[in-house]
Amino acid sequence: MASIVHDPNGKKRIVFTSADGVRKAVRMGKASERLAENLKYRIEQLVESIKYSRPWDAELALWVEDQNPPLAGKLAAVGLIPPPKEKSLSQLGAFLSIYMEGRTDLKPATKIVQGQVIRDLKEFFGEARDVLSILPGDADDFKQWLIGRKLASTTVHKRLQVARSLFRAMCRRKMIQENPFEGVKATASGIADRQRFVTREEIDRVLEACPDQDWQMILVLARYGGLRSPSETLSLRWQDIDWAANRIIVQSPKTEHHAGKAYRVIPLFPELRPYLERAFEAAPDGAEFVVHARFRKGAMGPAGWLNSNLRTTCLKIIRRAGLQPWPRVFQNLRASRETELVEVYPVHVVTAWLGNTPKVAMRHYLMTTDEHFDSAVRGEEKVARNAAQYTSETVEIGLQVTGPENEKAPELPGLSSNCGFLRNAVVAGTGFEPATSRL
Repeated sequence: MASIVHDPNGKKRIVFTSADGVRKAVRMGKASERLAENLKYRIEQLVESIKYSRPWDAELALWVEDQNPPLAGKLAAVGLIPPPKEKSLSQLGAFLSIYMEGRTDLKPATKIVQGQVIRDLKEFFGEARDVLSILPGDADDFKQWLIGRKLASTTVHKRLQVARSLFRAMCRRKMIQENPFEGVKATASGIADRQRFVTREEIDRVLEACPDQDWQMILVLARYGGLRSPSETLSLRWQDIDWAANRIIVQSPKTEHHAGKAYRVIPLFPELRPYLERAFEAAPDGAEFVVHARFRKGAMGPAGWLNSNLRTTCLKIIRRAGLQPWPRVFQNLRASRETELVEVYPVHVVTAWLGNTPKVAMRHYLMTTDEHFDSAVRGEEKVARNAAQYTSETVEIGLQVTGPENEKAPELPGLSSNCGFLRNAVVAGTGFEPATSRL
């Protein structure tokens, strides 16, 4: 019989008498009582099989096969199982596990998304499948398997994209000669049917329906500042606003792991200023973030910003305003702002402010609006006149605002030291943004 010994600091070991009468132990370290009981039971089975020269049953053999190398090594050291063979990296499961552990450049949320694809690959092909045996026809079958699970076309497209990148990594390591997933693609559903320009009249109604000032700031920063939600909106600090120079530093958690993409600088747009001023006046002493820190805490999960809880409440606010919620709630607010700005400024300037690229903007953000059609039907250059008017208002209202109403600004911590830098700063370079986004 075996027994569980509780060592200091929560550590455990299983003590047993081997078939030849010698007392031995397998140290577990810190482990739950349930895991300790399970290991004790398995050790008793192994001792019994050795003592009576019985072969392992299928269940015990599978358990031994599934053990991780450290525990398997401990069991082998006390003579309960043969020395474990090292799993070859040519096995699909072993390679994918080691490869993902080495991807220190990926954010936790990205690893979670790619982990879904890895689970699919292991389930379909089997963890022990030799990667050399996976052929283009097998990749086609994998695609059909995904489709057969009734996944959305965009999901199938993305998972095949990740699978191609994983097998491309095998090619670069000379494990396989060709990528079986090369050319295996699925057409993602068009983005046009999910695009929706949110007019200024609509966003004004939504802002009036907001329950508090924090929600107004969340929506205003997305619609008129073009900030990503929740990561950039909830990361904006009062010290990032230079009232005198009319600039805002936008911290970008999504792209911070790329060189030079940790932040960007945007104008303090005239549409933002009155809301920011009111929020600043109402902010308690010592407040760090523009939006109350409780929102930031609620939107942060173990994997970063993946577990955002803003969308549900936002949908309720939109309905309270008497409007039908639009798809991609926050991204379409950001896209509406970018669509407006390209009517006035060159696309390379706008994408530098918004933190994406012209290619991404054209594919995922810029929209054709009713205003464009109406202007074309009338044969007028209304858009150009609107642009000229907007530019004039921006200069008159937004970019040269100074005066007594901003006297509180110098009291902000860190502002005076940043003003000189921002006043002479060059706008940050074009950002980088993956093809998919989360709220």
